[in-house]
Amino acid sequence: MIHTIIHFILDIIESFGYLGIFIFMAIESSILPMPSEVVMIPAGYLVWEGKMNPILAILAGTFGSLAGALCNYFIAIKIGRIFVIKYGKYFFMKEKSLVTTEKFFDKHGEISTFVGRLIPVVRQYISVPAGLAKMNLWRFSIFTLIGACIWVSILTGFGFWLGDTFSGIDINEIIETFGRGELDSIQQDIKTKMRLIVIAVLIFVCICTFIYIWFMRKKKQK
Repeated sequence: MIHTIIHFILDIIESFGYLGIFIFMAIESSILPMPSEVVMIPAGYLVWEGKMNPILAILAGTFGSLAGALCNYFIAIKIGRIFVIKYGKYFFMKEKSLVTTEKFFDKHGEISTFVGRLIPVVRQYISVPAGLAKMNLWRFSIFTLIGACIWVSILTGFGFWLGDTFSGIDINEIIETFGRGELDSIQQDIKTKMRLIVIAVLIFVCICTFIYIWFMRKKKQK
C-alpha cells in the first residue's frame, strides 16, 4: 500500500513540480492523515537527480505546510470555541479547559507552535489549539514557518542522501522494497536512518524547550 502511495506522489511531483509539493504539504498539515515523509523525501530524490532546485523545493514544502496550518487555525477560530462549549463535555473538555488553553498559548504560543511542527503526529494538529486560543496570527505564522522549514529541509536532505547513497539502484526498486514483507538491506538502512533523524529532532526539541524555560525563568527574575 505505502509503495503505491509513494509512486503516486512521486509521479504527481514530477508532473506538477513545486505546485505538487505545495499542495501535498498543505494536505499533510491539515487534519488529513498524510505523512510529510512521503512527500518531501521523494522531492529530495528529485533534487539529487537535478530535476528540482533544492531551495525552491524547500520553500514550496514550507509554505505548503503554512497553508495547511492556517486552514486548521482559521477553522478552529471559527467553529472551535462553539464546538467546545456545546459538545466539549462529551469529549471531557469543558469551557474551563478552553480558557486554560487560551492562557497557555497567550504565554507560550511561540515555543509550542515551533516545537509542535517538529514532532511527528503533533505537527498536524498543533494549529487547532493555537486557533482555539486565538493566538496572534503573525506570531503563529512566523513560528510555523520556522519549524516547518527545519523539518522540510531535513526530509529533503534525507531524500537527497537516498539518491546519493543508492545511486546505482533505480528509485522504483527502492520504493518497491516497502511493498514487500521482508526487510532487505535497503529498507533496513532507510528505516534505521529515519529513526536516527527522529531521535535527533527530539533531542533538538528538548534543547529548545530547555532554553525557552531557562529564558522565561530569567525573565521573571528581573
